[in-house]
Amino acid sequence: MKKTHRSAKPKGAFPRFYGRHAVTAALANPNRTVRKIWGTREALGALDLPPVLPIVYSDVADMGRMVPSDAPHQGIVAEVEPLDDVWLGDVLEQGQDDKRPILVLDQVTDPHNVGAILRSAAAFDALCIVTQDRHAPPESGVLARAASGALEIVPWVRVVNLARALDEIAEAGYWRIGLDGEADTTIGEAIGQSRVALVLGAEGEGLRHNSIAHCDIIAKLPISPRMESLNVSNAAAIALYAATNRQAE
Repeated sequence: MKKTHRSAKPKGAFPRFYGRHAVTAALANPNRTVRKIWGTREALGALDLPPVLPIVYSDVADMGRMVPSDAPHQGIVAEVEPLDDVWLGDVLEQGQDDKRPILVLDQVTDPHNVGAILRSAAAFDALCIVTQDRHAPPESGVLARAASGALEIVPWVRVVNLARALDEIAEAGYWRIGLDGEADTTIGEAIGQSRVALVLGAEGEGLRHNSIAHCDIIAKLPISPRMESLNVSNAAAIALYAATNRQAE
């Protein structure tokens, strides 16, 4: 399968992760390089740190100035290098013998949402998430905090052309289900028994027409008419549950 280029590393300073879950998951990931760590003696004393890792003992106020205002850093901050590129063809090959779902995000740019989606993807054992590189947030402390360690677990494929990626996913044997609240079919009716790729759009705008054109079916979540829509991260969690529940039956 053809590899899709991604513009690899964010420009500017290295990301700083904060909070116990995000930092300990980064330390445990053999594919992640942690460049430096700051923390209180109590917080760092609870970690099994590599002897070569530069450590700076800091107080809570100093670390508060290193992260976004009011960020819950829990007395620990780490500077990290972004993870290496993940290629869609490689991930599809790794998942060819199982039915783990794929999540495709169409211009979901809020780091809180993408982090929460990664967390649900880890919880429901998704194969990967796929985003368009130009319209997705970079790795950051905000995203890593929302992901609660899942950024280090779930492969995140960034592609230049989302439509081309959806074609590649279809060629690998996935049934592409786009989620749209105006659809006539429910997700339970749409899933079937094939491997599925769940395609979700940004909050408000929803799926773009070109993305819809590259789905096999459009489906909705069966929510009450009293509520117009769900947050995209909640919708992703419910769709993943539907796919997992199908497999368990």
